[in-house]
Amino acid sequence: MGKIKELLKNSGYSNKAIDYYTKKVNVGEILNPDTSFAYTGPCGDTAEIYLKIESGIIKDAKFQAIGCAGAFASGSALTEMIKGKKLEVAEKINEQDILIHLGGMPDQKFHCVCLLKRTLEKAIKAFKGK
Repeated sequence: MGKIKELLKNSGYSNKAIDYYTKKVNVGEILNPDTSFAYTGPCGDTAEIYLKIESGIIKDAKFQAIGCAGAFASGSALTEMIKGKKLEVAEKINEQDILIHLGGMPDQKFHCVCLLKRTLEKAIKAFKGK
């Protein structure tokens, strides 16, 4: 795993982003989620977010992705950021908030942050539409 971490570091990923990617934080599926949504971005990467929601609060969040290290780091960061938050608070998280939380990602991976943010928006919209 050392070479992968070194490559990611040299590419511009922060230590936090590398940890999220290598530890696969919140990667997986929630059985019987209250909402889930899969979205494919313009780059071809796909993410799916699963949420457990009780009384308007996100109790659990997981995701799966078909994509690069940036997609996985972004998904891990976003799901960590929204756990325990009210839906209204989670909806207000923007791409810059995710980047700040990550502590640094290569500029060319900004689309990964956008992919996960859009997927979350669509999952919450699907939940509210129920």
